[in-house]
Amino acid sequence: MEDRNVLASGKDRVEEEVAFIAGEFRRGFEAVQEIDRPAVTVFGSARVGDGGDEYANARRCGALLAQGGFAVVTGGGPGVMEAANRGCREAGGLSIGFNIELPHEQRLNPYVDRALDFKHFFARKVMLVKAAEGFVIYPGGFGTMDELFESLTLIQTGKVEHFPVVLVGRAHWEPMLRWVTGSMVGRFVEAGDLDLLSVVDTPEEAVAQVVACFRRECAHELGAVRAVG
Repeated sequence: MEDRNVLASGKDRVEEEVAFIAGEFRRGFEAVQEIDRPAVTVFGSARVGDGGDEYANARRCGALLAQGGFAVVTGGGPGVMEAANRGCREAGGLSIGFNIELPHEQRLNPYVDRALDFKHFFARKVMLVKAAEGFVIYPGGFGTMDELFESLTLIQTGKVEHFPVVLVGRAHWEPMLRWVTGSMVGRFVEAGDLDLLSVVDTPEEAVAQVVACFRRECAHELGAVRAVG
């Protein structure tokens, strides 16, 4: 059942549509529950080719995350997603792909240990967030931008716990951040909301940001448990 069918205004297949969506969410929740370690979701363009700088960077990032004890979750496709899954698998980590069925471009990459195919973007996006202790985001197109701003909205509104959102590639991201600062801050968002983001260039810096935030959150939770105890 395609997204466009669900989002159409017809009312004749409500029970079928709701049951299909519920089943997709259930499979996704079960897949997330089977992840036996903290995980980081890596986003980025499907159009980045092997041999490019961004591919190499994301591949190294996947390896470093695996070495740090994190599973790597991606959208399961080519490009940056493939690179991160590949680096994770090569380093002996747990490589996960939540793929989306599309008529063009998207295919499951061969470096995924556990895969789940989704027909609906919204169900898949929930799992990419639900599984994550943090986001590492490489340059990409509309989908990557959607995932970035959705993650910030969820954190800003308290719908999820504060976790790291790390943008990799200053040359790509800083023009956008200058626009946000000049056009949005003070009118539509608070200046402090930009603190939800980190901008780095190297995979080492990206993983260090994730690890530092994860340790702070673990320490905070442990302190809360001790206080209650």
